Amino acid sequence: MTTPLSLSGSRVGSGLRIGVLALQGDFREHLHVVESAGAVGVGVRRPAELDGLDGLIIPGGESTTIDKLARAFELRDPLRERIQAGLPVYGSCAGMILLADDIADPATDLAGNPQQTFGGLDITVRRNAFGRQRESFETDLEFKGLQFSAGDGGAAPVHAVFIRGPWVERVGACVEVLAQVEPSKAGHPESLDGTARIVAVRSGKLLATSFHPEVTGEKRVHELFIRMIRGEA
Repeated sequence: MTTPLSLSGSRVGSGLRIGVLALQGDFREHLHVVESAGAVGVGVRRPAELDGLDGLIIPGGESTTIDKLARAFELRDPLRERIQAGLPVYGSCAGMILLADDIADPATDLAGNPQQTFGGLDITVRRNAFGRQRESFETDLEFKGLQFSAGDGGAAPVHAVFIRGPWVERVGACVEVLAQVEPSKAGHPESLDGTARIVAVRSGKLLATSFHPEVTGEKRVHELFIRMIRGEA
């Protein structure tokens, strides 16, 4: 199910340089989406490649691996500083984990040290919350903030793919909930204990989703992020 950019958004990224953290994960798919919106996509592997960016995307992948590689490439501290200074950032799946201030169930290394995050979002996430790879599922979500794509019947739902996705267990006062999964729409509803789970949030110019819009042709989440960079959303 493909949901393209809105008619007004076909070149919404024109003039922008948007980085995608390219240490691990599906960064190529995110680069393709931002370039289809008219932006210049920049794969980021070194601190110097953060210079001149208008925004940054942290892709899906393995949050623990991205954390380790970011420290190995001396990117972690520069990234944290840029986020604290107000750089717009969108985190997808593992990216949501890495933007969270707190992880409910952090992985630990051989010395027992918990994994680290870049932080910025006042949320607590739980890793792999919806289950293992074989428990991946797809569903349609009501998603706030997509008015720019609305037709006569309003904005169409977002078709979301969850692959070992996290969910949000706590949101701070300044965090807006954009989408939730209802138990009846999850692949394994019994794991939700009858409670909707938060899967998309925003705080200022930080955006995060538990799912992967870049793999379904759903481009409106990226368009929302680009409009956030421009101050239009």
